Amino acid sequence: MVKIINNKNSPLFQLIISILFTVTCIITTTTQPEVFQESTDDDYFSYLRSAFSALIAPAMRSSNRSTNHLVSSGLQEADSGAGGWSRDQAEEIWKIATEPENVRWIKSVRRRIHENPELAFEEHETSRIIRRKLDELDVNYLFPLATTGIRATIGTGKPPFVAIRADMDALPIQEAVEWEHKSRNTGKMHACGHDAHVAMLLGAAQILKAREHHLKGTVVLLFQPAEEAGNGAKRMIEDGAIQDVEAIYAVHVSHLLPTGVIGSRPGPLLAGCGFFKAVITGELSGNTQRGDPVLAASAAVISLQGIVSRESNPLDSQVLSVTFLNSEDGLDSTPRRVEFGGTLRAFSSSSFYQLLNRIEEVIVAQAKVYKCSATVDSFRDKDTIYPPTVNDAGAYQHMKKAVVDLGGDANFEVIQPLMGSEDFSFYSEVIPSTFFFIGIKNEKLGSVHSPHSPHFTIDEDALPAGAATHAAIAERYLHERQLSTPLDTIRQD
Repeated sequence: MVKIINNKNSPLFQLIISILFTVTCIITTTTQPEVFQESTDDDYFSYLRSAFSALIAPAMRSSNRSTNHLVSSGLQEADSGAGGWSRDQAEEIWKIATEPENVRWIKSVRRRIHENPELAFEEHETSRIIRRKLDELDVNYLFPLATTGIRATIGTGKPPFVAIRADMDALPIQEAVEWEHKSRNTGKMHACGHDAHVAMLLGAAQILKAREHHLKGTVVLLFQPAEEAGNGAKRMIEDGAIQDVEAIYAVHVSHLLPTGVIGSRPGPLLAGCGFFKAVITGELSGNTQRGDPVLAASAAVISLQGIVSRESNPLDSQVLSVTFLNSEDGLDSTPRRVEFGGTLRAFSSSSFYQLLNRIEEVIVAQAKVYKCSATVDSFRDKDTIYPPTVNDAGAYQHMKKAVVDLGGDANFEVIQPLMGSEDFSFYSEVIPSTFFFIGIKNEKLGSVHSPHSPHFTIDEDALPAGAATHAAIAERYLHERQLSTPLDTIRQD
């Protein structure tokens, strides 16, 4: 048999090749109709090996835990053809977003929401405005999720599903910016740009609805309450907001980037955030207090400073700050108890929880040294702990390419990690995600103040850019995801 196979001029060899080639053509043309070209006898073996390898390869089911297959398969290249994404589509999206009528519309939405800021889980009027706009666009949605939240869908209603999220809540801050659409609710203000986030997502809904016939799956638009409270995302997840969703994206305005410029990075982007509160009490022996809680608390505060400086990896940024210390009033006696507490930040979950554990250990141990007792509340059972926000590598690359297609390389910046925190991190713990910033910096308009400032304002010219970015990320994802799934679908069947 070896001799026969090695003799390419043998009639039997030619017969075997003809039979194998014909059978392989019949089997594989149903899944790879364009794979055959003119071949020489020398190409037959290499082709047959690859064809049969594809047919007998072990099943590999798709996973929602990573979008890296989009990058490794090369499907994210612009102008990919064969039904893929092209820069022409990006230009069409940008054209819709920047039509004068649509620009006026998106700005009016933001201003109306800005006038009526509502705190966490109180976004009832904001939610009504959103639902009314979705009704006008003929967009289907589910309501309520997490009290005031909304899950809207545009597209085929079938897989794949990709999500875009905006937060809705305001802050308990009195607005100091004097303008026509200043907050009408005393002591409340959209000082973090969530009104702009909602407007941009509604703007994306308008674009995606106009291009719904282009969508190769379903875009999920999440309007989330209570980001500032730290548990809005968790509640949305519990209520099924990301059911069937493969990947999720979100944007936040930034006063550090020029208007319309997008900034992000792969991996850790925002720190995990937590808080702690300690109570140190002096021990009693009969009616006599043995320990000095002031001295014990002072020693504990000093010892806490050594955790980051002496125990953490210097390349793994961490922050531990004591922000308050209180004791009982009185200048002529030792207080019975002292309270103090603060905050911590870290860029990895392991570092974050290690830091939290060491805070508790140090405070309790120092209290014992000074004959006192201590309790430490890290609020682990509350919704005040934010995990780090970590961008999935594949989702990040997808977002970056969509942004560059819209505005060119100059429209994107790789930024440094930030010590701020976001409850979007809860989504990133469940499915691949990417969080990015859009610039609103404009010195002429006074848009230079940091979030949570009573002077915070935005350059509204960023709104259509944000809407277009959302729409491009979502539509392009569905195009590329469709091209990457045929074999997965066959194998799952």
